[in-house]
Amino acid sequence: MTKEYIEVRGAEEHNLKDLDVRIPREEFTVVTGLSGSGKSSLAFETVYAEGQRRYIESLSAYARNFLGQMDKPQVETVEGLSPAISIDQKNAANNPRSTVGTVTELHDYLRLLYARVGTPHCPECGREVGEQSASNMVDRILELPEGTRAKLCAPVVRDQKGAFADLFDELVAEGYSRVEVDGEEYDLAVEKPDLDENYNHTVDVVVDRVKVSHEARSRITDSVETALEEADGVLKVVLPDPPEGVDLGSETRSTGALGADGDDAEDDDAADRLVVSFSEELACTHCGIDLPEIETRSFSFNSPHGACPECEGIGETKEVDPDLVVTDASKPLKDVFEPWSYSRSYYRTRLDAVAEHFGVPLDTPFEALDADVQDAFLYGTTEDVVFKRQTKNGTRRKEKPFEGVIPNLSRRYVETDSEGTRDHIEKYMATTTCPACEGSRLKPESRAVLVAGTSLAEVNRLSIGDALAHFEGMEEGMTQRQRTIAEEILKEIRARLGFMDEVGLEYLTLDREASTLSGGESQRIRLATQVGSGLVGVLYVLDEPSIGLHQRDNDKLLDTLEGLRDLGNTLVVVEHDEETMWRADNVIDMGPGPGKRGGEVVVNGDVEDVMSEPRSITGDYLAGRQAIPVPDERRDADGHIHVSGARQHNLKDLDVDVPLGNFTAITGVSGSGKSTLLHEILYKGLVRRMNDTDVNPGDHDDIQYEGIETVRLIDQSPIGRTPRSNPATYTGVFDHIRELFAETKLAKQRGYEKGRFSFNVKGGRCEGCGGQGTVKIDMNFLSDVYVPCEDCDGARYNDETLDVTYKDATIADVLDMSVEEAYEFFEGHTGIRRRLELLMDVGLDYMRLGQPSTTLSGGEAQRVKLAEELGKKDRGEALYLLDEPTTGLHSADERKLIDVLHRLTDAGNTVVVVEHELDLVKNADTIIDLGPEGGEGGGQVVAQGTPEHVARQDDSHTGRYLRDHLDVDLEGPRAERERERAALRERANERVAELRGDAEADAEAAAGDD
Repeated sequence: MTKEYIEVRGAEEHNLKDLDVRIPREEFTVVTGLSGSGKSSLAFETVYAEGQRRYIESLSAYARNFLGQMDKPQVETVEGLSPAISIDQKNAANNPRSTVGTVTELHDYLRLLYARVGTPHCPECGREVGEQSASNMVDRILELPEGTRAKLCAPVVRDQKGAFADLFDELVAEGYSRVEVDGEEYDLAVEKPDLDENYNHTVDVVVDRVKVSHEARSRITDSVETALEEADGVLKVVLPDPPEGVDLGSETRSTGALGADGDDAEDDDAADRLVVSFSEELACTHCGIDLPEIETRSFSFNSPHGACPECEGIGETKEVDPDLVVTDASKPLKDVFEPWSYSRSYYRTRLDAVAEHFGVPLDTPFEALDADVQDAFLYGTTEDVVFKRQTKNGTRRKEKPFEGVIPNLSRRYVETDSEGTRDHIEKYMATTTCPACEGSRLKPESRAVLVAGTSLAEVNRLSIGDALAHFEGMEEGMTQRQRTIAEEILKEIRARLGFMDEVGLEYLTLDREASTLSGGESQRIRLATQVGSGLVGVLYVLDEPSIGLHQRDNDKLLDTLEGLRDLGNTLVVVEHDEETMWRADNVIDMGPGPGKRGGEVVVNGDVEDVMSEPRSITGDYLAGRQAIPVPDERRDADGHIHVSGARQHNLKDLDVDVPLGNFTAITGVSGSGKSTLLHEILYKGLVRRMNDTDVNPGDHDDIQYEGIETVRLIDQSPIGRTPRSNPATYTGVFDHIRELFAETKLAKQRGYEKGRFSFNVKGGRCEGCGGQGTVKIDMNFLSDVYVPCEDCDGARYNDETLDVTYKDATIADVLDMSVEEAYEFFEGHTGIRRRLELLMDVGLDYMRLGQPSTTLSGGEAQRVKLAEELGKKDRGEALYLLDEPTTGLHSADERKLIDVLHRLTDAGNTVVVVEHELDLVKNADTIIDLGPEGGEGGGQVVAQGTPEHVARQDDSHTGRYLRDHLDVDLEGPRAERERERAALRERANERVAELRGDAEADAEAAAGDD
């Protein structure tokens, strides 16, 4: 029988303490607890890792050689495991060729659709083109009314210069007597056309003149085949007096009175004629362009068969930017061009010559020059300029056009073999949308294939929500053949779009680069892919899927997770979101504290069980026994940063004022433009103005600011790329610790300086492992094994260095201490304790000082950066920008973070946070709520003001959910839900009071017995 539980026994991974736990199968289980309490160690490093390892071990040794191997977790046994799938927050891809369409495999179905039912058009003139057999052409001709007169012609010359006398002789020799030259008919037996060889001409051989009838089918077929043979697969049918409403379904051109070409006809017969062209190949007979065969790879921008040749399928090109070449137009002409130093003779010679050519002094400000003179300096001249160069034989003169500063840089960037020169020129280049493909990444021929009148490039620009609407009912406009081919393809396309819409990603465009997605967005994309797979009996392990998701969309996500469970799958979700806990079947609360104080199961049951457990800090917050308070008053602004005309991505010419000296939260539904405003406009715009750097901000008109001395972005990027980086080195506390060890008596006797106590340089470190502490053993087709270094036993230092102790602890012992332990250990050393206290203030008291930075979560890395910023001696007047700092934080840790942000603001700084977590949002002085929707429906300010003001705005999605956290009346279904949950809280709190009363009574009784 299938086990009802996944049973974990003896788990000791990381800080887990010989843990035993039962996880119900085919249920939705949330693993929660304080940061560092062991949630991920249980869910990912133990349960998922063991499930994945067992699957890989079931494969052959040959297959395992090609797979990433996984270490056996530190656990006695795990029973009842299903095949495990991990959906974590790693970015989908860093490859610029990866888009939302490609990572969801939706682009593969779109390529198939366009290759099989797409209608090709000429990329030059836009006419529909197609390949047809001779019999197809005959059928089309016979569709004309009975008795219609037609000339069947072979276009042997199409828009070419020449007199073609030899051609006319050859045609006569082959038995042809009539030709049409530039629309005029000639009888070669009577006269041969006398053509001007300097003009383009079109020569059509009249193969036959027929009256359309089914009896003439054999004759028409012979004539069509002859014409195709003469003209390399092209046939032209001329109708001198066409019936009304003729449509042969091919490239058709009328002339004169009926014409669209605008050619004047010389007689009435010519005025009414109609010309129809057919081709055996995929070609535009009007433009003379042969088109390649349509294949699925024709629509792949990762293949040379489909990629734009200019940008090679990237959609962007690097070009020299005039704004980076001339950053200050008020400078004199000789100093205005940043890449060209006037002190170098080559540049001086050219600037002198061009200035003399236009008669302008070199000390003239660039902005004072006429526009055409400015363009001449930047882009070159068409007329010759006299360049003079002094040599030992006198002055040499040379006359030639001036190349221009920008063309010179562009040419040298392509031609140079010097990396230094290329790096220098890149400083003055900006990434711009490819002008050839307009960012679509595809070649012209691929962009000209249409399905339902829309190209693939246009579809890729749609958001997921708009694309879903676009593909609904598309079959109605198709032929029966197209409908049969496209039916299954469209079903898959709509299903995948629908799954992504369900998890709240309707605002993402299909051509959005995967590298620009947040961790939460990439996780939900993978979640949508798994929903679409329809697997049953699988164990899904998810890492905080609610990150980056607005409360409005959270219900969609939870509906999706419940749908996965209802299929018969087991869900284990690491999460801090309270709404997720309320809707889960089971909650495992880890703790009771972080780090070494955690690693145990505090409670394993439903949400009411968690609230009823006195030891559970999670339960305290769920039941309302503890809460993040609302500030008693809001700060007044000391001024504003005024942003005007922000248009980057989906921002709609946005004007917004960010209060100075305030704690401001930028809110809004996912995709409303929050990160664009913070990163692309505020951060890059201010850095560009303050530091005069070459960073390119998002498109906007202006940013006006006063009272800001510096701007600092604290995001979730790693604090180090190697295991050698750790919180102690990043915050600088390790420098003070090494100095302390260097001051010890033994260190002074041996002449050890503080460098001796670094594991990154030779001298004090263990050379057996290079200061790493571990040595990698290559196990061929098994996973690599990391074993403690035999020389130092994992201590990182050599024996001589470890002889030096401070309070009986070596430098290796100190690195193995938690922040809290180190704080107690270094009592009396204010410099060390001050920095450690800052780490404790941001909730990292459990973290080991020497923990490799590569093992830190995004939220932990961000808080280490925040602690490092707090450690700087600052006069205030700094602008701190944070992007979702509550990522990975329990409510108790979030409370500490909010206190730190208030401290930063009280010190005279300005703090701006992009955030969805409403406990933090309600603590802000000002909310800037963007929306009203995501993607194209966003980019506007919906509401701005205090949290209380925004909560009362009915058109603000954030405001409606903020009412739950403020003293604002609720109404409707949410009010009913809150009443039900309040009753559960009351019942749980009564139970906790009873338990605590019993515990106190037991304690008093025990004291009395003593």
